[in-house]
Amino acid sequence: MEKLYEEVIVPYEVKQEMLSKEKFADDARIFADNNWLKKPGKPVDLNSFLSNSLDKGEAAAIQVAINNNIGTVCIDETAGIRIAKLNDLKVTGSLGVIISAIKSGENFDIESVVENMIKNGFWISQELTEDAIRLVGNK
Repeated sequence: MEKLYEEVIVPYEVKQEMLSKEKFADDARIFADNNWLKKPGKPVDLNSFLSNSLDKGEAAAIQVAINNNIGTVCIDETAGIRIAKLNDLKVTGSLGVIISAIKSGENFDIESVVENMIKNGFWISQELTEDAIRLVGNK
């Protein structure tokens, strides 16, 4: 990640979601131990439109980006993507970050990553899976 982004801010709300998921205990430990990610210690004040339209994590990601003049957010949910774009933010998703990491030299097997994401509750279409495989095949 450090190769891809100068700075990654994980809003407090997202951090709480990440650390509360018992079935992701190993991921939560890795996340908690990661000192490169900036993880604020308190919630962000959300504007009412964001707090009434999205879940806390997505709303916080957009609000932090707006507050800090950050141009890109990582959001996977359709409603969050739409609202981020309405706020003139570029959007990448989790799979987009993985594809970028692979293209920059990280050694991930995209098919295994997609399979694991689906197993853990992400909805990824067959078309998107095929696009991801094609994209990393052209590193």
